[in-house]
Amino acid sequence: MHRPQVILIFDIGKTNKKILVYNQQYEVLFEEFANFEEIEDEDGFPCEDLVALTDWVIRSFKKWKNNPEVELKAINFSAYGASFVLVDEKGVPCFPLYNYLKPFPSTLQKTFYEKNGDNEKFALETASPNLGSLNAGMQLYRLKVEKAAQFKKVKFALHLPQFFSYMLSNNPISEMTSIGCHTALWDFPSNAYHHWVKREEIIDKFPPIQSAQTIAGIDNSGVKIGAGLHDSSAALIPYLKCVHEPFLLISTGTWCISLNPFNQSPLTKLELEKDCLFYISYNRIPVKASRLFAGQEHEKQVRRLAQHFDVEVEYYQQVKFNATFFDNISKDEINILDDFNPHQFTFTNYSLAEFSSYEDAYHRLIVNLVDMQIQSTNLILLNSPVKSIYVDGGFSKNEIFMQILANKYSSYNVYAAAAPNASALGAAMVLHEEWNNNELPSSILRFEQIQPK
Repeated sequence: MHRPQVILIFDIGKTNKKILVYNQQYEVLFEEFANFEEIEDEDGFPCEDLVALTDWVIRSFKKWKNNPEVELKAINFSAYGASFVLVDEKGVPCFPLYNYLKPFPSTLQKTFYEKNGDNEKFALETASPNLGSLNAGMQLYRLKVEKAAQFKKVKFALHLPQFFSYMLSNNPISEMTSIGCHTALWDFPSNAYHHWVKREEIIDKFPPIQSAQTIAGIDNSGVKIGAGLHDSSAALIPYLKCVHEPFLLISTGTWCISLNPFNQSPLTKLELEKDCLFYISYNRIPVKASRLFAGQEHEKQVRRLAQHFDVEVEYYQQVKFNATFFDNISKDEINILDDFNPHQFTFTNYSLAEFSSYEDAYHRLIVNLVDMQIQSTNLILLNSPVKSIYVDGGFSKNEIFMQILANKYSSYNVYAAAAPNASALGAAMVLHEEWNNNELPSSILRFEQIQPK
């Protein structure tokens, strides 16, 4: 009996956790979802149940390693960022897996910036807007100050994806996609850890930096264990490997994140103010990004529309693009406005009574969201060689959103892309040469070009 050779991927999101098993054609043979109840840290703030999560990973790995129907060749992880697991000399966690939404003490933040100089200069150097605990390095600084004795017991500070790699390989490593994502740890101009990390002696807690393509270890049954990646950077990998011209990806969901791998120009004060930052790709290239809370705004406004027009919240899914609503809407692209605020959505200011129908109001909502999206995207798109824009996630399936975006970006090639489970797929593809003797299939990504109307 021929057993398919497979790779096992743990895709660990903040809310949803998934297992995916891919064959050598990158077809999903198995998918399983898991959710874990949060527990509380010592301050009573919700946090991840690291014990339950680790037990799930180890049990699932053993299950698939011993599955007689497949030949498990490799395992890898994609996981959310801004999360550290701090372990002692025996590999036992010393602290909870703190929630990056936990408020950061303002007095401690003030002390930090008094020691490290100008807030704006620091943010530009580290490509990290001031986000409190969402800057993962600040979590370490807080523990060093507030829990000094316990912090001294920490042998390794491991980003979440690398912690699971360590659990299975016993090889502690650091990896750039996790380090480089608004952690306030990395000095982008000097391409090294920022000097504050060295001065505070936190750098001693970090294992050596390895490539995302590193095999951290080989299990006693021959299964290769990957280093793990930050999930947003992992989601970009299918495009980097399959698209062969300069492109920009708009990854849409609750957050709509524009990622431009072909713009490495230093962050400017304007870009930082308008919610731009850097990610680092699996091959250690800075990827300029801009963020917009457009998915969240869409959810809020369709609830408002549903209540006003007395329809189901999901009614918008039935609305088709109608050009008659666009008589007074230009197809011209929108330049960056000095007063653009990525956190202020204008549709809130409309009275729904002025719209003749749900369809009319919904088209206007999408026009406003697209206008905001273009302003956000243009922050990192303009003055780069990109001529193709790919949209994946929820809005890529929204005909009205995609058509208006194509109309306004008429000088670009605009594609609706389909890359299911892009983070998990990227984590599998980054180890391709280690477990898969075949060429990458040409059908991994599916695109539909949207023509302006």
